[in-house]
Amino acid sequence: MINGIMNIYKEAGYTSHDVVAKLRGIVKQKKIGHTGTLDPDAVGVLPVCFGSATKLCDLMTDKSKEYEAVLRLGITTDTQDLSGTILSESAVTVIEADIERAMMRFVGGYEQIPPMYSALKINGKKLYELAREGKEVERQPRHVDIAYIRILEINVPEVRFVVGCSKGTYIRTLCADIGEQLGCGAAMAYLKRTRVGNFRIEDAVTLAQVEAFVRQGNYDQYVTAPDSVFMEYEGASIRSAFEGTLSNGNKLYLHQLDFAHPVTLQDGDMLRVYNGKREFKAVYVFVKNEGVLKPFKMFL
Repeated sequence: MINGIMNIYKEAGYTSHDVVAKLRGIVKQKKIGHTGTLDPDAVGVLPVCFGSATKLCDLMTDKSKEYEAVLRLGITTDTQDLSGTILSESAVTVIEADIERAMMRFVGGYEQIPPMYSALKINGKKLYELAREGKEVERQPRHVDIAYIRILEINVPEVRFVVGCSKGTYIRTLCADIGEQLGCGAAMAYLKRTRVGNFRIEDAVTLAQVEAFVRQGNYDQYVTAPDSVFMEYEGASIRSAFEGTLSNGNKLYLHQLDFAHPVTLQDGDMLRVYNGKREFKAVYVFVKNEGVLKPFKMFL
């Protein structure tokens, strides 16, 4: 069984669920999960978790992301991209300086209203399901952080740019909001996710490549170990007398652990914990007032 993360390049035409389904068939393993949806027309980085690493799916969703996108001015659609029904078209008279100024206003973050065509749920029903029924419901704005926007090319009516952002940011909506700011409307014409956390597009592999790796028996080199997600935390090994305590997922005390160097933990600090064979088993959190480490995520 594979236990780790693969950096998959999602190709156009596949949903994130399609990718998982195909991988289950390729590697003959059921326990697989993706780390955040990409629109079917979008391409790029989709970290996929296997085996015990599926416990990381929710954490990976929280990672910052980077996209390369193209927005087209002078058009609005019901899906906020070019796959949708056109709602309006207008002449584009803005100049490059206007476009740059409008886009940079969004750097630093803003309150974004999620689109109707999204997988968010309201009263147990996905928004895109309601949208397909012709219904529109009120959505509460959510704060999103835009770390940077780099404009790569302006060729009116299209603008190609790179954006770094927090989880939950809809680039389609960002494009639409930029168009509204400019007064001519806009829709997203292209989207490629180039980074999720430390997973970058230059290291991503396609489904066809994974299939070839499995046939050749060398897919291991493309699997990232689960502990790689937590390398910013200190690490320690459980002492042999307390292996059972760790394997049962019980709380730990500092004297039960071996550190490679002197460590002072602060309240709330995370710690990677390995067994005697240096196999990654858990992430614990230090509770200072109790003087104990409590399980945060177990990878047993």
